[in-house]
Amino acid sequence: MRYTEILQKTLEYIDEHLKDDLDADTLASNAGFSVYHFSRVFRFYVGYSVMEYVRNRRLTFAVTELTGGKRIIDIALNYGFETHSGFSKAFRRHFGCSPETYSIHTQAKQPAIPILTHLDKYLIGGIIMEPKFVTRPAIKLVGYSITTTSDGNENNKEIPKFWNAYMTDGRMEKLHSEKFVKNHAEYGACFPENSNTCEFEYIIGIEPQEGVGIPTEYCTNEIPAATYAVFSSPKSNANNFVSNIQGTWQFIFNEWFPNSGYEYAQGCVDFELYDDRCMSEAEKVCDIYIPVSKKNN
Repeated sequence: MRYTEILQKTLEYIDEHLKDDLDADTLASNAGFSVYHFSRVFRFYVGYSVMEYVRNRRLTFAVTELTGGKRIIDIALNYGFETHSGFSKAFRRHFGCSPETYSIHTQAKQPAIPILTHLDKYLIGGIIMEPKFVTRPAIKLVGYSITTTSDGNENNKEIPKFWNAYMTDGRMEKLHSEKFVKNHAEYGACFPENSNTCEFEYIIGIEPQEGVGIPTEYCTNEIPAATYAVFSSPKSNANNFVSNIQGTWQFIFNEWFPNSGYEYAQGCVDFELYDDRCMSEAEKVCDIYIPVSKKNN
């Protein structure tokens, strides 16, 4: 069964059990995935972390009862919010106004279940990629980091801004001029997120030489040892390099993972590696490293 079909059933299950206790463990088990793999796949296809999606669906259903004249505190408790203020805060963040304002000015209809196959997903047409598998020891990184969140897809805004600032404000040149640099290949690494806050650390960095002191102005972190499926993006020029990297990620999730027998390795780090091949004008290539383990059937 394709991932879209499995996750479509998950979305239907969520809507049917919004007033029950829902958690990522239960939803992952129903889908037949580990929690870690399920969380990555769900966010990729749906655009939200799983519990953020559940919260938003509860709010979306709650407004239909809100406009029906029910007390706000009763609605809040019905959909798993412990307090009026907690419900109001989440409501304002999602809808941009208070529940009271919404109930005065708007009439809501029963929401339909999103259809995943209707979502617009970029995919490189007809491309077939076979990954190579490599095992790498732990990799120390030195560079610059941000803490961002997948909540509200903030990471998709913040990470590109972070790269743009890094390349234009002098930090890139400064980092690569340091004596501790082992080589000039750059990593863009996403470290595991906090399951409660959806926050995670993203690092742009390079590998340092062993035993060399690192100035405190730089952040350091370590990518754990892992076995990786490594995908190389199609050869690109400057105009389509980014879109081809995005297309490679789409291929990994849409085409490769569902039929591979693999899943994300628990607690590991995926990263993009930008080496000398990125310097070419017409044949730019980026490698995407996905930490994998065999899926238990």
